[in-house]
Amino acid sequence: MSLISQQISGYLERSSWIRKMFEAGIALKQQYGEEAVCDFSLGNPDLPAPPAVGQALRELADHAGEPFTFGYMPNGGYPWARAKLAAHLSSEQGVDLTADDVVLTCGAAGGLNAFLRAVLEPGDEVLAVSPFFVEYGFYVANHGGAFRTVPSKPDTFALDVAAIEAAIGPKTRALIVNSPNNPTGVIYNRAELTELAAALGRASQKHGRPIFLISDEPYRFLSYDGDKVPSLLPLYQHAVVVSSFSKNLSLAGERLGYIALSPLMEGRATLTAALLLTNRILGFVNPPAVGQHLMAKALGSQVDAGIYARRRDMMARILRDAGYEFQMPAGAFYFFPKAPGGDDVKFVNRLMEEKVLAVPGSGFGGPGHFRLTFCVGEDVIARSEEGFRRAIRG
Repeated sequence: MSLISQQISGYLERSSWIRKMFEAGIALKQQYGEEAVCDFSLGNPDLPAPPAVGQALRELADHAGEPFTFGYMPNGGYPWARAKLAAHLSSEQGVDLTADDVVLTCGAAGGLNAFLRAVLEPGDEVLAVSPFFVEYGFYVANHGGAFRTVPSKPDTFALDVAAIEAAIGPKTRALIVNSPNNPTGVIYNRAELTELAAALGRASQKHGRPIFLISDEPYRFLSYDGDKVPSLLPLYQHAVVVSSFSKNLSLAGERLGYIALSPLMEGRATLTAALLLTNRILGFVNPPAVGQHLMAKALGSQVDAGIYARRRDMMARILRDAGYEFQMPAGAFYFFPKAPGGDDVKFVNRLMEEKVLAVPGSGFGGPGHFRLTFCVGEDVIARSEEGFRRAIRG
């Protein structure tokens, strides 16, 4: 007799490659020592939070003994926190948002789940562009939806708008895009996003209900070489931004995120009310109290992105000199090189023999590639050089 559901049993058997490599890394470090292993498997931001976060914590500590400092609140967060966030996002996204257009959530993951619970009927489809963040499929399944992927263009990983439009059917309810992208580092440009918005508008008219465009944006702050991340909120009536402060403020463990609705969306007050309800009934109840205080003081601050830029250049040199094929990431903190020989799982195992940890691209819907994160110290990147060289020589 099984103690768990068949669905979760299946998930365990196909569990995330990221988690598998994380566990393999623990074993390698125990066997050979921390300094012998170069772990590029987990996108865990390692930079210290900006000074504004520390100052906010000190100020909050002075009020810790006051009533209701850490008590229950409205399901979408403190009204003053939503208002501050709306003002900040209005500038960032190039639209006029009010507190009623934003809902604070338990991380971007909580935001995505709250949104999908609010809009999906059983059997509705959610599309995503591959390669994609592996958890999307689990989130969709949580709420009775069917998850499908549409490949990006080969080599460049740009949006294939024609393929996306062809994949839309009467059950399609949403499309998730992630820019800057995990795992490829690609930033979708304004022209292709405008084309995508037009295609979704046509499909919404054809099928008689809105198809939401969900923009997952935790890496918006992290772009290189002067590249800009276009805003989707002014481009499409049914655009939704879901994001968090995990990366830009290095607050991944605090689990504070948000949902922002396009002000072009008619009837969005009903959707906001639904999000407040789903935020509660999914068991999140409300976003973290401490995180909201930190966010309010730190809006406009971020970690030193120049450190990530130096690491990107350092890893690019090592990979290039060793003979790997890759596209230089325009944003985020990941490389997605081609796997020599084409078998990404086999090559990741070869890297592991050199005590270098990567993640097979198959886990992201991008077979034939492997993912490396560079949110690690420069010392780790430097000592990986010989391991990368030996692995590619076979």
